[in-house]
Amino acid sequence: MHRTLRIVPATLALAAVLFTAPTPAFAANKDMVELQTQVRALQDAIARLQQSNDERMGVMKDLIQQTTDAVNKMAQTMDGVQRQMRAQSESTGKNVEQLSGQMQSLNDSLDELKARLGRIEKNIGDVQSQQQSISAKLDSGGGGAASGGAPMTTDTPAPAGNAPAAPIVRNGKPSAAIPATAAPALPTAPAAPPVEDLYRTAFSDYNGAKYTLASAEFNDVIKYYPDSNLAGNAYFYLGEIDYKAGRFSAAAKNYDKVAEQYPGNQKTAVSQLRKGESLLAMKQTDAGVRELRSLIQRYPNTQEATAARSKLNALGVTVVPRSR
Repeated sequence: MHRTLRIVPATLALAAVLFTAPTPAFAANKDMVELQTQVRALQDAIARLQQSNDERMGVMKDLIQQTTDAVNKMAQTMDGVQRQMRAQSESTGKNVEQLSGQMQSLNDSLDELKARLGRIEKNIGDVQSQQQSISAKLDSGGGGAASGGAPMTTDTPAPAGNAPAAPIVRNGKPSAAIPATAAPALPTAPAAPPVEDLYRTAFSDYNGAKYTLASAEFNDVIKYYPDSNLAGNAYFYLGEIDYKAGRFSAAAKNYDKVAEQYPGNQKTAVSQLRKGESLLAMKQTDAGVRELRSLIQRYPNTQEATAARSKLNALGVTVVPRSR
């Protein structure tokens, strides 16, 4: 009995030890499992986040590439538009220059026509004067005969040179003839042709590309008729001859003469345009731009102003807005 009682407490103690000793190990394993599970979940979340970021970065790269392509296409389109605008501007400038040349030719033809009309009017006036003079003489002669007066005598020119004079009759007897002495003739400078004739000849030679001869004839127009409006035209064509020959400085001076001395001349605007072009040809860009801008301000609605705007646009210079 007592032996049995002694064995039971020992068995109980051993059971208590067996059942209580493994408990800490099982708790540690459970914590490790939970920790490992949390780590795996965190790793999975990080992997999903990385994948999401990679996908978003890929989308952003695609968007950036598309934007870059669109910008490049837009730049190419703008470049093409600018080239087209430059080409149109140059084409417009050439067309304007051609039209301006045609207008100049038309104006010159009108000038020539006016000159011819002036000559015709002058000839008509001379004919009318001669008719009036003849009518007056006929009327005077008829009146003398009707009234029974002395017959009308006409004045005859004095004998030229050393021709012997007619003998003088005194008391019915002729006396010795007195030789007549003629005054020596003074040399006179040849008279210049009419300004219309000079200008028409010069303009004809200019159109025929006889520039040396035309220059001399235009200078004659200026020399003999400096106050004539056709002298302003002559300065303009002298400038054109110099411009075609590459003498831009001389051309600019001749163009300037038109504006300075003949402000009402019809070639004032085109002379200022050509002066600006001459300055640009001499690489005097600032002076040429000022001249073209001045032309636009003075003659805003002319073909020359349109040509000046085209020149400035080609140079990339700000153009004064067209007045309305």
